[in-house]
Amino acid sequence: MKHDQHLIATSCGDYELLDSGDNMKLERFGAVIVARPETQALWKKQNAPLWTNAHTTFTPPTGGQDKKGLPAGRQGSWYIHKPVPESWVVVRTGLPLIARLTGFKHTGIFPEQAPNWEWIAAHVRPKMKVLNLFGYTGAATIAAARGGASVTHVDASKQSLDWAHENARLSGIGEDKIRWILDDALAFVKREARRLPAQAGGTKYDGIILDPPAFGRGAKGEVWKIEEDLPKLLESLKALFSGKPGSFFLLNGYAAGYAPRSFAQAVESIFGIVEGECGEMHIKEARGERVVPAGIYVRFTR
Repeated sequence: MKHDQHLIATSCGDYELLDSGDNMKLERFGAVIVARPETQALWKKQNAPLWTNAHTTFTPPTGGQDKKGLPAGRQGSWYIHKPVPESWVVVRTGLPLIARLTGFKHTGIFPEQAPNWEWIAAHVRPKMKVLNLFGYTGAATIAAARGGASVTHVDASKQSLDWAHENARLSGIGEDKIRWILDDALAFVKREARRLPAQAGGTKYDGIILDPPAFGRGAKGEVWKIEEDLPKLLESLKALFSGKPGSFFLLNGYAAGYAPRSFAQAVESIFGIVEGECGEMHIKEARGERVVPAGIYVRFTR
């Protein structure tokens, strides 16, 4: 596997990274400019006056733990400087996507993923079966469905699932092209894997996409901890991966503290040595050469 193959998402069209620094980033999503915390931005802002154009600024959550000792208070709030629509459409790499302000800092659009959406579009083929786990608002699902694939989209959040369904309708994707599953990703995959030996309707997938959080909860309160559950998930996914010529696998990660090589070696420990690449995902500022690191990825094809 090729290491340190960093993906650079550029500022263009409806999205721009206008500036960053002092643990913040300033971005334009369509006509709306948002200021959000960014722990990677250890440097100084280049254009402080530009920040006065922000429509809204995100205030981080308070933190703490719940009664079970798990992270609590994860939602923050937005301070509105200028009117912001409840939702609006942003086009990224040809995908029209609905943007909204959420209590988890994001807008439902993840601009650093643009190179991966393009990679999916380049590798998907008609009649492929694709599985997208932790599918969030569905851009990767739509990229695959647009290429003619039948996609199974799994997420434990009904709100995210509904949002993804809205995005699919916005792109004119037929209802028969995407199977929407409200479920815990690990529980779903284990169930699918159990069906295979008994020929009980289990499915082999030609494309697998997953974007697991560091911590999360399933649809029935299941707790996801990436350090414990990712190896289990990869083991089950091996059974579901068709491995046919042209099949593909894409793992994204935002978990703090993990290097791309850690994810790559986790994948190769299950799937064997693969012809692929791994590295960091970066977003390039609209002006200048600075980038904001925005996660890691591993991907390969057969």
